[in-house]
Amino acid sequence: MAMLKRFILTNFLVLVIGIPSKAQSNNAPSDFNPHDLKITGYFQFQYQKAQTQGQHSMNGGDFLDHVDERFMVRRGRFKFDRVDQYTNIVFQLDATQDGVSLRDGFIQLRDPKWNIFTLTAGQFTKPFGYILSYSSANREFPERPRTHQLLMPSERDLGAMLGIRIPKLPFLNFEIGYFNGSGMNAKDYDSKKDLSSTLQFNFNELKKNWNLGVGFSYYHGFVRHGTSTTYRNVTNGNLKGFEAVSGVNIVGSFAKRTYYGINLQTDFSWAIGKTTLKTELIAGTQPGVAASPAISPGQANRSFGVQPVADIYNRNFSGIFVWLVQEIPNTQLQWIGSFDSYDPNTYVSGVQIGQAGSNTGAGDIRFNTIGTGFVYYFNKQVKLTAYYDHPINESTTLSTHTKDLRDDVFTLRAQYRF
Repeated sequence: MAMLKRFILTNFLVLVIGIPSKAQSNNAPSDFNPHDLKITGYFQFQYQKAQTQGQHSMNGGDFLDHVDERFMVRRGRFKFDRVDQYTNIVFQLDATQDGVSLRDGFIQLRDPKWNIFTLTAGQFTKPFGYILSYSSANREFPERPRTHQLLMPSERDLGAMLGIRIPKLPFLNFEIGYFNGSGMNAKDYDSKKDLSSTLQFNFNELKKNWNLGVGFSYYHGFVRHGTSTTYRNVTNGNLKGFEAVSGVNIVGSFAKRTYYGINLQTDFSWAIGKTTLKTELIAGTQPGVAASPAISPGQANRSFGVQPVADIYNRNFSGIFVWLVQEIPNTQLQWIGSFDSYDPNTYVSGVQIGQAGSNTGAGDIRFNTIGTGFVYYFNKQVKLTAYYDHPINESTTLSTHTKDLRDDVFTLRAQYRF
């Protein structure tokens, strides 16, 4: 709490002092104009301070044992792309202290006759919702919401996607893709493929100084059972939890992975400057495993990148976030505030979690997260972000989660775009 008080005081002083200049938006339009090979990218370096050594975190990964502050290269992206009249090829690398990995590698074809259809094949961001494809270079907040990080870690997958944009209906965009389902840089581990889709409506200048976007998403996938036991919801009297179901026919069968999403974005300019609101709600079914000393609560309900070797728990989940961005007139500052909630198991809650015989555990705990901070745009290439995250877990019967954990994180980040 002392960390939070100090950060709020710092934010207040920055807000009062201000920096005279014109506020600028970092939402630059994508470049689809034909061009020869182009190299672009961005670099993010940050300092973080945690409340507790070795704590779990959704802000760049867990802290190592005996560590409560760290420096890190969060992202070091190098994007190579070339566009001609009907084709586009993209190749993007991420270089950090952990090594170099492939983020994007795909070919995109556009139909030459109607200029309506595009076909994308390779590794790229799945079409689902708004925030998943919102670039980390443009995003005002340091990280995506907990829901998105757990359901679709790394955002990307290997597959193919059909896109539809009708010139006479420029506000409409539809994308549907067919993917391995195992995520970025991962080998497929079963015979099933996953379907991901999004339908987005964007109304620019709906009224003067007012923009609005609304979208709907659907995801349908599978996870192969690697054991002969699975866990399903059950109620025995006043006890709610999981029951174990076993049988030789379970091994090799598939658990369903289904998401439904709706999103909204709006921004408008008025007396106190430009205000932006973004929100997204996702609910559905997510196969996971039981939390353990080796598997953190978040990892227990995360999507699988490899064949799961543990019993699968079938959970109904819900997640929602609200982001608010307020530009401060006559400065290059933005105030940012967020609320993020992820409930990995809507069937049980509170003291029901951890009760004897319920088969529930830390992987079923709901987390609400409140965040606040400031973004300062030094120029078109450089921005600085100061942000404080306060996760709040529900109190349960589990000895490790009878009260809210001390797992706040302060992030100070510098980003350079080129």
